Amino acid sequence: MATSNKPSAARSTPNYTGPFITVTVLFGIFGFLTNLNSNLSPKLQDIFNLNHAWANTVTTSWFLAYLIFSVPAAKVIEMVGYKRTMVISLFVMVFGALLFIPAANMVSFPVFLTASFVLATGVCMLQTSANPYVSILGPEHSAPARLTLAQAFNSLGTAIAPLVVGAYILTDPAKFTTPAAVAHTVQGPYIAIACGLLVLGVTIMFMHLPAITETRDFRPSEITPGRSIWAYKHTVLAMVGIFLYVGLEISLFANAIRYFQSEGVASPHRAAVLASFYPLAMMIGRFAGTVIMKAFKAHKMLAILGACGVALLAVAMVSTGMVAVWCLILCGLANSIMYPTIFALGIAELGPLTSKGSGVITIGNVGGAVMPVAFGAIADHFGSYNYAFILPIIGYIFMVYYGMSGYKPSPPPAKA
Repeated sequence: MATSNKPSAARSTPNYTGPFITVTVLFGIFGFLTNLNSNLSPKLQDIFNLNHAWANTVTTSWFLAYLIFSVPAAKVIEMVGYKRTMVISLFVMVFGALLFIPAANMVSFPVFLTASFVLATGVCMLQTSANPYVSILGPEHSAPARLTLAQAFNSLGTAIAPLVVGAYILTDPAKFTTPAAVAHTVQGPYIAIACGLLVLGVTIMFMHLPAITETRDFRPSEITPGRSIWAYKHTVLAMVGIFLYVGLEISLFANAIRYFQSEGVASPHRAAVLASFYPLAMMIGRFAGTVIMKAFKAHKMLAILGACGVALLAVAMVSTGMVAVWCLILCGLANSIMYPTIFALGIAELGPLTSKGSGVITIGNVGGAVMPVAFGAIADHFGSYNYAFILPIIGYIFMVYYGMSGYKPSPPPAKA
C-alpha cells in the first residue's frame, strides 16, 4: 500500500518552478515587443508625415495577426505540443525583426507594416501557447494568480519598451536631413532583438519543459462531447473582454506620448519616460494582485478595477495638465490584472478543450488592431483625445459586467 501511494503523491505535486520561470521570461519578451511596436507610431508619423489614425495602423498590422493565426496556433499546439510551439514562434519572431532592416532601407510604410505583422505572428503563437501553459502548471483555483504573476513580468518588458524607444528610436527628426536617415535609426534595436530571440529560441529548444498531459485529469469540467468550443459562453465572452481590454490598453499606451505632449509635456524624451510609468503601474498592480488574489476573488477585483478605469478616464476628460497625465498613467494600475484574469476565467472548466479555448480567447487580441485606429480617428476628427476616451470607457464597463456575471462557466445545452 505504501509503495503504491508514493507515485500517486509524486504525480499530484509536480515541481513546476523551473518551467514557470522559463515561460515567465517569454512573457517579458512579448510584452516588450508588443509595446515597442505600439510606440513606433510617433516615429512613423515623423518619417511618413502621417495623421494619428494612419500612424496607429502599425498596431492594426500587429494585432491583425491575432485574428488570422490564433486558432491555427492552437492547432499547432495540438500537433507538436506547447514547447515546440514556443520554439517555432521565437524563430518566426526572429524573421519578423529582421524584416525591419529592408523596411528602413526602402523607407517603405507597407514594408514596416509587413514586418510588424510577421513579428506579431510569432508573438501570437507564443501567447497562445504560453498563457494556457502557465494556467495549467498547477491547480485551477490558483490559475488567475499564477497567470497574473507571469503577466507582471510581461509588464516589466512593457515598461522597458518606451525607454528603448525614447533612447534609441524616438530621435529628434530635426537632427536628420532625410526621412531615410530617420528610418535607419530603427535598424539597430531590431537587429539586437533578432539576435536575442535567436539565442532564446535555441536555448529553449534544448531545455526540458514538461509536456502537460494532465489537463483531462485534474481539470474539473462539464464538457459535452462533440460540442464546439464556441458553445461555451464564458469563453466567448472572454474573447470579447480581451478584444476590448487589449484595444483600450494599446489605444491609451500607443497615444500616451502624443497625449502627454498635448497636455504640456514639452520634451518627447520626457513624454516617453512618463509613458513608461503606465506599464510600470501595470507591473506593480500585477505583483500586488498576485498576493491579493489569495484572499480576494479574481472576478471581483476585475469588476472593481473596471469601475476605477471609468472613473480615471472621466477625470482625465474634464481636467488638463499633469492631472490628466497621471489619470492616464494610473489606468495602468486599473488594467493590471485584467488580461490574465479574463484569460484564466475564460478557460476555466474546459478540460481537454483548454488549448482550443486559448485559441478562441487569443483572437480577442485583434482589438489592438481595431480600437487604436478608431481612437486615433476620433481624436483627429474632434482635435482632442478627450472624446476618444469614450472608447476605452466602454471597454472598462464591459470589464465590470464580466467580473460580476459574464465569467461564470455554464455548460452548453445538450444536443437535441
